[in-house]
Amino acid sequence: MIDCAEQNPLPAAAEFRRPPEVVMRLARMGSFHQTRLSFMRTLLRRLKREQWRFKRNLWSIDAQGFGRAVYTLYGPERAYSLVAFSHDLPDHMRSDRVIATAWDATFALYDGIPDAADLDRLEQNVPKQEAGRVSDSELSLSRANRSVRLWQHVVEALSAGRQPDREQLEAVGYLVRTTAVYGSGKFGAADRLAIADRPEVSGPFQAELLSVWLIRSFALDLVEHVAAMCGGETAVVIEPEMRRRIGVGNSTGLGMAPFLINHPALLNNWMMAREEAIARVRSLASAETEAIETFKHHFQRARFNVSQWHSAHPLQIEKLAALGNDFNQMAGYIERESLVDDHPWDRFYRWAETQLSLEGQEQLVSLLLEPYGELVDGLTQCMDADEHLSFFIDGAMPLARLREILESRCQWALQVDYDEPANRARFWYTSAEKLEPRVGERFAEPGAEYELPLAVGYDIKRMYGSLIAGPQDISTAEFLLAHPEHRHTTRRVQNLATHPYAEIQDNLIAADMLPVDILRCKLSFFGATKFDPRSDRWVRICMYQDAPFPHELLAAAP
Repeated sequence: MIDCAEQNPLPAAAEFRRPPEVVMRLARMGSFHQTRLSFMRTLLRRLKREQWRFKRNLWSIDAQGFGRAVYTLYGPERAYSLVAFSHDLPDHMRSDRVIATAWDATFALYDGIPDAADLDRLEQNVPKQEAGRVSDSELSLSRANRSVRLWQHVVEALSAGRQPDREQLEAVGYLVRTTAVYGSGKFGAADRLAIADRPEVSGPFQAELLSVWLIRSFALDLVEHVAAMCGGETAVVIEPEMRRRIGVGNSTGLGMAPFLINHPALLNNWMMAREEAIARVRSLASAETEAIETFKHHFQRARFNVSQWHSAHPLQIEKLAALGNDFNQMAGYIERESLVDDHPWDRFYRWAETQLSLEGQEQLVSLLLEPYGELVDGLTQCMDADEHLSFFIDGAMPLARLREILESRCQWALQVDYDEPANRARFWYTSAEKLEPRVGERFAEPGAEYELPLAVGYDIKRMYGSLIAGPQDISTAEFLLAHPEHRHTTRRVQNLATHPYAEIQDNLIAADMLPVDILRCKLSFFGATKFDPRSDRWVRICMYQDAPFPHELLAAAP
């Protein structure tokens, strides 16, 4: 378990922390919203605090909007450069699917400042994405497609000297959407361990999210460039407030879902930091006027954002309707209840538990953190993990102790009847075509023999059956000698003794399991907004909407 006590110790907060059996359920995790602790916001706060400088070092883009550009950020010790390539992509080749082979734009995040030879090398490889190869001088590889209709509308408006239609911009929220942002050694890029000791990118996904932030600048610069080429002296740029409303879209599918299952120590640390943060705020006996006004400001912003958040998926339509009603109820609470004393934020949250949907409860969690940066922002230092430490199995542990952990921490798994077909209706496997995770229907599709070990609850119950059927006065090592098939499950169970938030406490192979809940949980930690499921297996989101651009960063609000 991470020790967050070093960051602004508040021992009294412990009694306000929500237990894992409340937090680690898919329905709740699939209702998470971005918070102050989300990785995009953590990144921008660091860049502002350390006064990173920005320069567009290259802009070699033709009148049609095709060519290459380099965007560089200069920090106290190092510089990082986004190398961007804009392509002439026929409409019939534009696809958000992972099997696509061409895109409107492709990118690499370069470690330092590339020279001409680097740019030529990257131009030969980056546009090919998986089919090319990059080097350990690159920290990420990514690609993006235009939102075609909105892109064309913005070009036409700006080139004619007028601003784009605000409603159209708000409805979409982005001009380009990324379909992949790869890092951590993929396709030859630098391994995670090569940069893990650098403070600016040591936190989760900081290099990848730096890429996305700079991609946003490139997309806005590109659309204004194309408009200027079309309209000449008549053309205008997007006015700053409207410009900040444009983020970067993303399409995320099942390839991301197993991450939280495969990284239990990291998941625990993310959750622990989040839960410690809300516990600290709830433990406050009173609230200052400035904190209350800050909360109300962010409440109104969130309410507006929800009004601009649309979805065509029946599940999300229902959740959005509930969230809209939740905002109305919260507004009534704010009007009639004191937010000053008698543990005001805890009272508000306890009221929400009985009156609001899970969407509304988790939206309130996000809002309650906003006034208290000094109290909670330090917890971002607790959100990394040395996963090697949780990989080892304690073979000397008495089997009685292993059983105790299992029975106290895994009732959510032991209570499921896996003989019921609906409770093991699905299986996770790796696609032979793209080598990415997928979900199959166990009793209707072939391939269950290739099942990945992601059915955590099922495996825990199987291990428990073997454990109680044999001698109890032996060590874990002796048990595993007789039952080596339970090694991976034993590791997970032992990990729960010190990492209480490490496991999703739901059946991940049930017929009613929604993979999109896992995706949304992870993306909320990234800082994504406007979750728009296109099915139960993939979702569109918006990133960095309302964030400052690099040239605005130093003047931006914290």
